[in-house]
Amino acid sequence: MSKLSETFTNIFKIQELRDRLLFTAAILVVVRIGSHITVPGVDASLLADTIRRSSEGTLFGLYDLFVGGAFSNAAVFALGIMPYISASIVIQLLGAVVPYFQKLQKEGEDGRKKITQYTRYGTVGISLLQASGVVVKLQSTVTQAGPIVPEAIQGIGFALSTVIILTAGTVFMMWLGEQITERGIGNGISLIIFIGIVARFPHSVLDEYQLVLAGRNIIVELVILVLIGFIVAGVVLVTQGTRRIPVQYAKRVIGRKVYGGVTQYIPLRVNTAGVMPIIFAQAIMFVPQIIFSFFPESEFVETLSSDWFSYDSWTYSVVYGLMIVFFTYFYTAIAFNPKDVADNMKKQGGFIPGIRPGTHTAEFVDNILTKITLPGSIFLAIVAILPTMMMKLGVAPSFASFFGGTSLLIIVGVALDTLQQIESHLLMRHYDGFMKSGKMKGRRG
Repeated sequence: MSKLSETFTNIFKIQELRDRLLFTAAILVVVRIGSHITVPGVDASLLADTIRRSSEGTLFGLYDLFVGGAFSNAAVFALGIMPYISASIVIQLLGAVVPYFQKLQKEGEDGRKKITQYTRYGTVGISLLQASGVVVKLQSTVTQAGPIVPEAIQGIGFALSTVIILTAGTVFMMWLGEQITERGIGNGISLIIFIGIVARFPHSVLDEYQLVLAGRNIIVELVILVLIGFIVAGVVLVTQGTRRIPVQYAKRVIGRKVYGGVTQYIPLRVNTAGVMPIIFAQAIMFVPQIIFSFFPESEFVETLSSDWFSYDSWTYSVVYGLMIVFFTYFYTAIAFNPKDVADNMKKQGGFIPGIRPGTHTAEFVDNILTKITLPGSIFLAIVAILPTMMMKLGVAPSFASFFGGTSLLIIVGVALDTLQQIESHLLMRHYDGFMKSGKMKGRRG
């Protein structure tokens, strides 16, 4: 039996890990089912193809990719989990500038619970706003066969019920994500976005295959596939890349035992923030289009939307890239505190060779983190705007969006994070993991 198949077998030998994986899979199935239940009053036979064609290669098309086609289905989960992401951004930004939220962040578990509650309230508010924009778009969309929403039921009743249903769908997805994080495996919110993107993979491949059948040069297609391979390798390399800082611990004699006297390393990741900067920046970039949807008949708004905030415009790409760089530094500052690392090292008798403990150590670590984060953030920005460049080269929009940017970063990041969590469960029970070379010695079971 190969090592890989043996690892899969070991996963199901551990009851806790098996239960967590099955629970996560069951929740993700619920998410996919909800992505195909159309809200009442919408003509589903006219909906999907019309919405998908009108949003292909646009920001709404990318949004539809994130929610696994739920937006083009006008499903109860059409808003996806993005309102929750937007609310998290707002709360974290408030934590950087508002003393009250700064205090909550330092209150431990109680503060975290209050922040979580405020995030939930914010999710409801943002969902109501976005759901209202979706209602306006649905009621204003007319096909050759007639309006998507029959004129007989258009009005305040349909609008109110749809807003409530879409908001409730987002709140339910938020709860499902929290359940995965608590009782499943991996980060629930990230996995919900992950499964939505993966669900669109067959459609993306089919769209690109149609271009090949239509006469696309096979050499061009091979070049595109090779480029995608390099992009995937680069994403994995940056995601896993670290800068190790050596830390020495002084020898301490307690009784007859000697402690310390060893050299360890602090691994500083090139991309400490993971996929969160991409998700944060994308959530912010959705806001203008949601606002524009309230004015479907305004020529000025239409010009602003198509020329300045269009998904394939250079303005969008530049602003989007700068926001990714900003959020990479912002989230890194939240996720990794050099001062706390320096204080813990000092308490344990550790020091970086040539650097004085305390403030000097914190400054040294912060300086290195700032330097390695810059190329990481620029790489994220470049990869995130690659779909725009690929579409200009004639690649199918859905295929470009799947393999050329945000989607790829999320897929790789979430997959690696989930595998690492599975790995930790295996190693705790003396089993070999997916990423470990060689076999561990010790008692099995």
